[in-house]
Amino acid sequence: MIRTASLALTLFIVSIFLPGSTFAGGPEGKKIFEAKKCGACHQVEGPAKEKTIQDQLAKKGPELWYAGSKFKKGFLEAWLADPKPIRPLEYNSITKKNDGSHPKLSGKEALDAAAYLMTLKSSAVKDGAVQPKDTPKGRAIFIKRQACYGCHEVKVRGNAAGGLSGPSFVGVAMRLNPDWIYAYLTNPKVFKPVKDMPDYVGILTYSEMRDLAAYAATLN
Repeated sequence: MIRTASLALTLFIVSIFLPGSTFAGGPEGKKIFEAKKCGACHQVEGPAKEKTIQDQLAKKGPELWYAGSKFKKGFLEAWLADPKPIRPLEYNSITKKNDGSHPKLSGKEALDAAAYLMTLKSSAVKDGAVQPKDTPKGRAIFIKRQACYGCHEVKVRGNAAGGLSGPSFVGVAMRLNPDWIYAYLTNPKVFKPVKDMPDYVGILTYSEMRDLAAYAATLN
């Protein structure tokens, strides 16, 4: 009797953490996403649809149809429960400050929604393409050759510095999948056919883009 009860408890605990379980997301995360009307601001079905700058400017929030390839699960879980602005300025704005008013989810909702978002992947992102690495070459490309800090906020001696027109690079190491950074650099039109960020294809070699992605993935 005791052994039976113990086995039942063990199976219950294991089932909670199995992929596809309610706790791990499964259909519950998608239900939460739909109930909160997140699709009103975020595209969750690929491929990218915008064809003109007007299409891009009509978007209220970033695309999430490749969220599982772009983000790290732990980051999504924490951010959905306590969202902090990633962009210093509002999405598609170069003048208006981001007021950080993104809705919060409860702890359970955040876990389920994050699990759902992690199922949204792009075949253009290849696993294991890049490992985070702070190399002199990657750092030189980031700081000197392309001056990425001109648009992206970074930490300098513990303080935030740099441009505000793009998403902040503070905390990239905890937030972004380095394989996605590399895929975005090498094939940006898959993710954003219309964008302000420079297209580095033909400007940097693929080896240099790998070094740049590896360095960017170390930024805290």
